[in-house]
Amino acid sequence: MSGIETVQEVNMFFDEAASFLRLNEGDRAVLKRPWTELKVSLPIKMDSGDIKVFTGYRVQHNDSRGPYKGGVRFHPDADMDEIGALASLMTWKTALVDIPFGGAKGGIQCIPKELSTTELNRLTRRYTNHISYILGVNRDIPAPDLGTNSQVMAWMMDAYSQIHGYTPGIVTGKPVSLGGSVGRDSATGRGVTYVMNQVADNLEMNTQNTSVVIQGAGQVGLWIAQIAFESGYQIKGISDVNGGIYSSSGLNITDLKEYLTSNESIIGFPDSETITNQELLELECDFLIPAAIDRVINDSNAEMIKAKVIIEGANHPITPEADSVLNAKGVKIIPDILANSGGVIVSYFEWTQNLYQHQWPEERVTQELRRIILDGYKAVEKLAISEDISYRKAAYIIGVNKVVEASALRGFFNR
Repeated sequence: MSGIETVQEVNMFFDEAASFLRLNEGDRAVLKRPWTELKVSLPIKMDSGDIKVFTGYRVQHNDSRGPYKGGVRFHPDADMDEIGALASLMTWKTALVDIPFGGAKGGIQCIPKELSTTELNRLTRRYTNHISYILGVNRDIPAPDLGTNSQVMAWMMDAYSQIHGYTPGIVTGKPVSLGGSVGRDSATGRGVTYVMNQVADNLEMNTQNTSVVIQGAGQVGLWIAQIAFESGYQIKGISDVNGGIYSSSGLNITDLKEYLTSNESIIGFPDSETITNQELLELECDFLIPAAIDRVINDSNAEMIKAKVIIEGANHPITPEADSVLNAKGVKIIPDILANSGGVIVSYFEWTQNLYQHQWPEERVTQELRRIILDGYKAVEKLAISEDISYRKAAYIIGVNKVVEASALRGFFNR
């Protein structure tokens, strides 16, 4: 599916909220369209001596409520449309959980695994230099995303600092030794588990008898698995790019992480059954957590989903068509703009710490993360119940309405 179709799908969810809020066409156009779209060519000298030109993007969607905030992904499918759609999700996400940021996203079309460390370093620095004039600690603060990590953020920070002076707050998700926040690596996964715990409590589920299936064994998926496993949940299935594994009695995630480190894949883990990624999504379970790529649940498999609750650890893992099918089946869906907001929440903490050159202890980070994400969950739940609407629609209504309020106060709307 093309990036422009991603934009259309994300805007479908926005339009539902806009209709509920009775926004006119002019207001909708202001809120849908990115305020800045930047495309840059990045010529890089490869280790072979050859020159290769990559394409990079930075889309600033909306900064009505604060500086632009959003990750940078290194992925072959990163194009202007996809980046733009993800930037808009960041706008609604930061508004929903009430942190003072707008929405942005960046990316470079590349396959990181095919590049050496030195090539990635040069590519990151060239990209940073090309977009640096639209960045700033009070303007636009990048973060890690798909295909990037704390090392990439360290390179970005250094490249920017060489031009503007030492500026640790220009990116978040940095190594702790360079001003990063403790708890940032686990933040997205930890936020998902806080939400899952709240849903389990509301549904009066016994954790020891509650089954969880996770699609994705990357940064987010592994943290969800580890924290949920330590909390007593039964992790019955998990997958990576090579496929999935299943155990009816539950997987030992501590042992699985050691196996993954040694074998670079979860396939073949002892006492597990190998299944396909498609079969993993269709397993019977209490919680299904798609935590990898987008659109994995769509009109081709929505009817086969047997989970009671889906928590979106990834961005846009369910298409609008599948969302309708699942809602009709009575599946509770906790949407991405709420469920995976832990990363940007702790990025906010990191940015704040950098501004004051102060380090928070991990206990404070996790306590504040839990408070903010659960406040967001409770607000969504209250609106969903009172209006008899889905949690996704409620989340978008709250997020969009906060941006509308800020935009009106700043004079962007004619009111």
